[in-house]
Amino acid sequence: MLEIVIARQVKISVFTNKKIIEVGKEVLLKEGIKSALISVALLDDKGIHAANKKFLDHDEPTDVITFPLDEEKNKMMGEILIGVGVARRHAKKAGHLLQHELTLYLIHGLLHLCGFDDMDPVSRKNMRKRERFYLSRLGLPDIAPLQ
Repeated sequence: MLEIVIARQVKISVFTNKKIIEVGKEVLLKEGIKSALISVALLDDKGIHAANKKFLDHDEPTDVITFPLDEEKNKMMGEILIGVGVARRHAKKAGHLLQHELTLYLIHGLLHLCGFDDMDPVSRKNMRKRERFYLSRLGLPDIAPLQ
């Protein structure tokens, strides 16, 4: 069973709980995950900044932070923190919808939980390709970064 729990520090109508669960299930099922418990938190700049500083020692707000947790009886477990303020600024600068940017961040975090990485050029290219795959499946424009 796929369970997706949403914690909202930021209320945002364009990214509903229903949409988060729909995207989450689409990615997880297509990646072969049949059992998962995923927590998704939508944070303001202050919240994502604090998490980024505490867990990664980066002193700034960021787009998405993913925490894979120990599997429990073949059940994937993890947390995804999404920086809504960062998404808002990126979407505005790039000229696309906030909902699309937030969806990209969610896809990115889910792919990290599924084992994708973006720490080197080859891995990053593979992750971007998979992000584009899901954006297309969801009928969204290709807003994934080029690199």
